[in-house]
Amino acid sequence: MRLLLVRHGETDLNAQRRFQGRLDAPLNAQGWAQAQALPGCLALEPIQVAYVSDLQRAQQTLALALAGRDVTVMVDPRLREINFGAWEGLTYADIQAQDGAALAAWEADMLHHAPPGGETLRQFAWRVEAALAEMQARHVDGETVLVVAHGGVLQLMLCAALRLPPTAYWQFHLKPASLSEIAFYEAGAILNRLNVTCFDNR
Repeated sequence: MRLLLVRHGETDLNAQRRFQGRLDAPLNAQGWAQAQALPGCLALEPIQVAYVSDLQRAQQTLALALAGRDVTVMVDPRLREINFGAWEGLTYADIQAQDGAALAAWEADMLHHAPPGGETLRQFAWRVEAALAEMQARHVDGETVLVVAHGGVLQLMLCAALRLPPTAYWQFHLKPASLSEIAFYEAGAILNRLNVTCFDNR
């Protein structure tokens, strides 16, 4: 199986550097332009099926990426971004000012500490890894599968595929509307492409 990983285009919350999480923000004008460039990256890809988060920024990106193509789409809520709980919609500076102790505990051990009302990194990784395992079991050799989701989700999929711990997720930088590719073999996975953009994201 080849897995094509596409991060959704930019939203206003991304542009403002706010913790977005499960807030259902739509693409902004920049995000629409980024996503409209994706068909150029995907034109030669024989995509059999696409999986997408149920949040609208991912679904809007998928619709633009596959415009004019007849591809089976599977909506999977497990592909939502991590739940930041009470911190969603806030900037890092806001959280430092309002909840500094909880922020410090979270940064010291994201695997086991969650934002108030949110998820730990371990809980987040469990659901993403479960979704990925189902894809691997469902799709045979030679199939090309597209996943359109959120930065954190795709970073964790990269970790799982490459047998890295979830805590290594931050080592992968994925720009809005970027494309990455993993190929799975019996011996393991190979990262063929990482953070490729068809739109100028500078």
